[in-house]
Amino acid sequence: MRRLIALAILVAPVMMAAAGIKLLRDMLFGILQQPFPFLWMQFLAGIAFCAGGIAFIGGFILHRDRKHHKVQKRFIK
Repeated sequence: MRRLIALAILVAPVMMAAAGIKLLRDMLFGILQQPFPFLWMQFLAGIAFCAGGIAFIGGFILHRDRKHHKVQKRFIK
């Protein structure tokens, strides 16, 4: 049951990072998505979504590995 909950928690940030990558790709090809009036605004939103999703996943994995004592000494609090 815990693994199912962990998977459910990780699905949203993965989808957010994927949406960020899609926004970045669309901006590169000059395709403007609906909620954004300018390409530069779409680019900033894509960077934020992508970085936020990847940071959440990385923090989740680091927290899990700290609990199981599987990190190097410099990452231990």
